[in-house]
Amino acid sequence: MDKNLMMPKRSRIDVKGSFANGPLQARPLVALLDGRDCSIEMPILKDVATVAFCDAQSTSEIHEKVLNEAVGALMWHTIILTKEDLEKFKALRIIVRIGSGTDNIDVKAAGELGIAVCNVPGYGVEEVADTTMCLILNLYRRTYWLANMVREGKKFTGPEQVREAAHGCARIRGDTLGLVGLGRIGSAVALRAKAFGFNVIFYDPYLPDGIDKSLGLTRVYTLQDLLFQSDCVSLHCTLNEHNHHLINEFTIKQMRPGAFLVNTARGGLVDDETLALALKQGRIRAAALDVHENEPYNVFQGALKDAPNLICTPHAAFFSDASATELREMAATEIRRAIVGNIPEVLRNCVNKEYFMRTPPTAAAGGVAAAVYPEGLNGGYYTGALHHRAHSTTPHDGPHSTTNLGGSSSSALAPPPPAGANNSVAAAAAAVAAAAAAAAALLPSPVPPNAALPTVPHLSPQVGGLPLGIHLSAPDPNNHLSSSIKSEVKVESTETP
Repeated sequence: MDKNLMMPKRSRIDVKGSFANGPLQARPLVALLDGRDCSIEMPILKDVATVAFCDAQSTSEIHEKVLNEAVGALMWHTIILTKEDLEKFKALRIIVRIGSGTDNIDVKAAGELGIAVCNVPGYGVEEVADTTMCLILNLYRRTYWLANMVREGKKFTGPEQVREAAHGCARIRGDTLGLVGLGRIGSAVALRAKAFGFNVIFYDPYLPDGIDKSLGLTRVYTLQDLLFQSDCVSLHCTLNEHNHHLINEFTIKQMRPGAFLVNTARGGLVDDETLALALKQGRIRAAALDVHENEPYNVFQGALKDAPNLICTPHAAFFSDASATELREMAATEIRRAIVGNIPEVLRNCVNKEYFMRTPPTAAAGGVAAAVYPEGLNGGYYTGALHHRAHSTTPHDGPHSTTNLGGSSSSALAPPPPAGANNSVAAAAAAVAAAAAAAAALLPSPVPPNAALPTVPHLSPQVGGLPLGIHLSAPDPNNHLSSSIKSEVKVESTETP
């Protein structure tokens, strides 16, 4: 019998109630699921976590110790986590995708299981935009094919040979480039393309009005209009259940005959069989793909193996020495924030934060607030109305003291001074009552005057038991563990005796 079927399933967290999870363990385990190199992540995490690498292609290759104890996971795009895969992890609370796309993670299931999913959307914008322009220029000027002809020994003895070899080269200035999606990368491509003389149009139904004016672009409001008007179409949108095979037989028929197609976004946006047929028929003049529906891409297999006028690269548009370092540092830093802070408020790029947004529960009898701040995943305190804002330098007026907060009744918060008290004491009591009443107005439900008042915990300089501003030291080999199923994982404490 399959061992995976015998494993007890992880219980689903009731997303309607508050989280009862306590603080993370003193030395939580963080695992790199589909890689071996932790040299960049280690200096960032070594003082707050033990780091292991798995080098796995599926969860069946991940060591049992990681499945049972890992509270954080880093992952590239080469492993897929379905609902069944996520249920194998017994202690997992956060997954950070080393990249921007999260289509290889069941984000909804992760949220229901109490696992925060984060990505790194800001990395590699320049690299992907530069690669996109490089591919567009290659399609227009046929540089890739001409260079291969020279490498293969073809001799150009006159203009006739050049004309034959360079057939299909096109002038860029005045052509229309259509961008599907105008996020960070799409905007960067638009600015670069304008410098080459392209007339840039875009389709993005999620952007507010006026973006086209600020960037000097032309906006169209249907995909059909963009395909009909564009000499070259470039994809810059995420992949989801609504746009799988966005480029298909129907949409290719809406494109201009002889148009170019570029995809540096997600492979699943393009139907390979339909694209191969369109290239063979000449309906699409040439195409360039950095991403593929089935990766790693095999040029000798699949529908595109015999397609002409096609450039394929190995999902490398994001890469440069600088962007690779930046990407891994940002991913590791997000994991660190989760360990030393409170989920989800400290997370900068949580894509399923809605599963962790909580309003304080109220007691059934009398409507008394059960807690001013419900406990968060790490034993911290979080609520939509009152919380410590983790990423703003603007001062806020929210209460961060041990002052008792109650309902709107000022008499409940500040009873009248006893007889004989002087006016200064009365004035001070009135001031305290006014301030407390203003703060109490932010609470979700009133508390009767005779109800017991909860105490707001003080936000101390230490979060999650770890002091802030810890100096990061060099990597410690004792923290760099392999979780390969072929060998036993040995965990050694790296704490100072």
